[in-house]
Amino acid sequence: MTPGEDRGLTWQIGVWDDMSEVYVREIDRRFRPIIDHLLARAALRPGQQVLDLGTGTGSVALSCAAHIAPDGHVIGVDISPEMLALARARASRSALPNVSFADGRAEALPVDGSSQDTVLASLSLMYVIDRAAAAREIARVLKPGGRLVAAVWAGPERADIVRLQQMAGSFAPKPPVGGVGPGAMADPSPFLAQLADAGVDPLVESEITEFAFEDFASAWAVLAGVTAARIEPERLGPAMAAVRAEMWPDGDGPRRFRNETQFIVGRRIA
Repeated sequence: MTPGEDRGLTWQIGVWDDMSEVYVREIDRRFRPIIDHLLARAALRPGQQVLDLGTGTGSVALSCAAHIAPDGHVIGVDISPEMLALARARASRSALPNVSFADGRAEALPVDGSSQDTVLASLSLMYVIDRAAAAREIARVLKPGGRLVAAVWAGPERADIVRLQQMAGSFAPKPPVGGVGPGAMADPSPFLAQLADAGVDPLVESEITEFAFEDFASAWAVLAGVTAARIEPERLGPAMAAVRAEMWPDGDGPRRFRNETQFIVGRRIA
């Protein structure tokens, strides 16, 4: 890892640690339709081995458990200790014996080669620093014929969440590493090429999902921290005013966020 990548990873861990409680309280339930589309495409079966890449607070991993029971196992991998702590607590409360969690990066997955029937990645690949390395790792851990199913946001013109987060982030200091963020895979074709080079045959499908907030303040409190977590105090007011003017032009009140999600579906070539 280069010094810049190391700084970028440290920065990301801090952001996701800070966002962990917001995720489990507010964001996970709003992303539920995306998880449903992801799992429908994965078509999991009993006995399968599944890796959930960027598991966060564990929503995808926990949802997999019943599909692969009794003999299958899902491991959720994430860079955030705080997110993983919440995921483990949720699994413990649910008494799920076939779910575990581990610290790890997409560029160095903590499982053996050719060990996984399926790799899932729900809204996590946009934040991977070295996606070429991640593509190689995904191919490495999949069994021949194994499947990748990943979800990434479209661009800000087609995904309101990206529109808000990119605008908010434009008022914050630049991240230590470029090419990561909510809209970083609006054009997924470079990653598709990286997957193909690694031995995974991919395609892209799209779905529109929606979620709602009661007003601007609630949306900002839940969503802005992903990109505006390190915003300077003197920049906060202008950032909020710009987002509100752009996305609530008719005044404050309820707003539905309409988001296009791109699903990358691939199979490791035997």
